[in-house]
Amino acid sequence: MTQVRLPRSSAGRLALVFVPIVLLLALAVWRSPGMGVLERAFRAVEWEWVAAAVLVNLFSIVVRSEAWRVVIAQAIPKPCPSRRAVFSAFCVGLLANAALPGRVGELARVAVITRHVRRRAGTWATIVGTIFAHRLFDVVVAIALVLFTLYAAPIPQWAEPVLAVVIGVGLGLLLAGFLFARRDKRPLDDELGPLRRVLHMARHGLTVLRRPEPAMRALALQLVGWGAQLLAVYLAMLAFRIDVSVGEAALVLVIMNLVTVFPFWPGNVGLLQAAVAAALLPYGVSYGHGFLFAIGLQAIEVSVGIGLGFVFLAREGFTFAMLKRMPEMTEVEIDEDERVERIA
Repeated sequence: MTQVRLPRSSAGRLALVFVPIVLLLALAVWRSPGMGVLERAFRAVEWEWVAAAVLVNLFSIVVRSEAWRVVIAQAIPKPCPSRRAVFSAFCVGLLANAALPGRVGELARVAVITRHVRRRAGTWATIVGTIFAHRLFDVVVAIALVLFTLYAAPIPQWAEPVLAVVIGVGLGLLLAGFLFARRDKRPLDDELGPLRRVLHMARHGLTVLRRPEPAMRALALQLVGWGAQLLAVYLAMLAFRIDVSVGEAALVLVIMNLVTVFPFWPGNVGLLQAAVAAALLPYGVSYGHGFLFAIGLQAIEVSVGIGLGFVFLAREGFTFAMLKRMPEMTEVEIDEDERVERIA
C-alpha cells in the first residue's frame, strides 16, 4: 500500500488545512440561497472593523492563556512555565482544535507545556487536570453569557434543548470538579488500577479550585477574555454592516460556542454558518448575508490561532502530523508518568 506523506514545509501544511476548507466554503456558498445578497454583502465589508476584530481576538487569546498560567502555577512546583511558553502551548492547541476533528487541541497544549516544566511523577496527568480546571471557569462565564442572552435576545427554539443539555452537563462537571478537588490527598497505591492512578495524578491540576484568591484571578481573566470575544463579534457585525446590539452579538457568540461544543469535523464549517444565519433571521438579516457574516466571523476567530499556532508549532519542534497522533502520544506519556512515579 502506498503511504501518503504530509508536506514538510509550514506552507505545505497550511495549504493542506486551508484548501479543503476553502473548497467546502465555496460549495456551501454556491449552494446557499441569495447569491446576489452574498456578493453585495462581501463588497460592502468594512475592513477596518475586521482588523479591529482580529486585534481584539488576539487580546482575548493572550488573556485566556494567562488565566491558564494562573491555574498551572497552583498545580505544579515552582518554577512556573513562562508566559511565552504557556501562550505558545495555548496557540498550538487552538490550531489543532481548528484544523482537526475532536478536541485534539487540549492534548496538544499538554504536549507543548510539559516540554517547559521539570518532569516529575504525574506531570502529564497534572497538566491535563489544569486544562479541565481552566475549562470549568469557561462554564461559569458561559452560564452568565447565556443568562444575559436570554434577557437581551431570546435564543432560537431549536437551540434551547441542546443548550439545556450542555449547560446541565457543564454544571455537573463544575460540581464534580470542586468535589474532586477537595478530596483528601492519599498516597498512590500500586494496587490502584491505571484509570484511578491517572485520576489521582490529574487531581493536582485542580488545586486552583481550593485556593480562592488565584481562582478569582483566573475567573476574572476568563471574564475579560470572553468579554473581548463578545466585542470581536460585535465589531465583526459592524464590519458586515449588520444593525447590531450587544444582545445580538451575545446571541451569535452563544450559538458559535454551542455548535462547536461537539466538533464533528474541523471547525464544524458549514454547520456553524447555517446556525448563525438562522439565528439572525428574526433580526432582519437575510440568510445569505448572515451566512457570509458567519464565514467572516469564523475566519476572524481562527485566523490568529491558526497563524500563531503554526509559528509556535515550528518553534516547539512539532509537526502537523504529530498533532494528529496526540491520542497515541497521550497513552505513551501516561505510561511515562507511571514509570517516573515508580522510580520516585
